[in-house]
Amino acid sequence: MSENHLVTIIKLNPQREETWRYEGRVITQDQHSMLIEAYFNRKDLPFHGITLKENDRFLERYYDNRWFNIFQIHDREDDKVKAWYCNITQPAEFSPGKIAYVDLALDVLVFPDGSHLVLDEDEFDQLSLDADTHDQALAGLDILLDMVHNQQLAQAFKA
Repeated sequence: MSENHLVTIIKLNPQREETWRYEGRVITQDQHSMLIEAYFNRKDLPFHGITLKENDRFLERYYDNRWFNIFQIHDREDDKVKAWYCNITQPAEFSPGKIAYVDLALDVLVFPDGSHLVLDEDEFDQLSLDADTHDQALAGLDILLDMVHNQQLAQAFKA
């Protein structure tokens, strides 16, 4: 996929059933990742101390060799970063015009001051995952938490 082309992002559950689909624009890509710009396409939603607003700008980094993706959320009013939202996922699947990923329930919400929340641990624990997928997901969470503690999330968005 080349830069500035539209791409469809497809979120799948662990049974590989589609749960959400939206369009984004490829900003840049390298051997193992793609940076996408997309806009929040749902009504305003209060969420753990922030409000996700319709048309908030999301920069989204997807990896085909890591067990997570990272969204940098910019406020629609002033474009300031209001949070990073990290999904624990199987590695993304890149194909022409499409990015698909299997969401594994665990999430990390990181605020600009560095504080963070690990979300949906109970939902993750209820998934029927094979041992390797379970272990890879937890390893992905550990890598993300190291990135949070070392203030490295923003580096994922340098084009």
